[in-house]
Amino acid sequence: ELFGEMSIFDEQPRSASVVAVMPSDLVMISKQDLKQLMRDDFDIAWRIMCNLADRLRNADRKIESLALMDVYGRVAHLLLEMAEEKDGETIVVRKISKQDIAKMIGASREMVSRVMKDLGLQGLIEETPGGIILRDRIQEL
Repeated sequence: ELFGEMSIFDEQPRSASVVAVMPSDLVMISKQDLKQLMRDDFDIAWRIMCNLADRLRNADRKIESLALMDVYGRVAHLLLEMAEEKDGETIVVRKISKQDIAKMIGASREMVSRVMKDLGLQGLIEETPGGIILRDRIQEL
């Protein structure tokens, strides 16, 4: 994962901060060194451009979901994005707090808690110690 690279293009301060959710190795490259690396190695420059394009596309999707979806839809959409197939089930394995979900979808923690409880009562999700299991019908939200 790459972060902080946008500042080499517009000379603005970093626009992102990150928190590792698992043990991570980090490499820090100065702005000057990264610029030189991009000049010298088209492959690296291309990967950075692809990464930025992916982020822009994701930002567009997030803006669309904030504008067009209710909180139920935004929670469902986020859970589906985070989910993976495991033992024949669709599951969000990564531990994520309701507060983090709220920040990611632009809602209050209380509202996310209510929505998650309601989704559970409707049989659309099941919160287990191993993660959040998503049922097929959640895609309809």
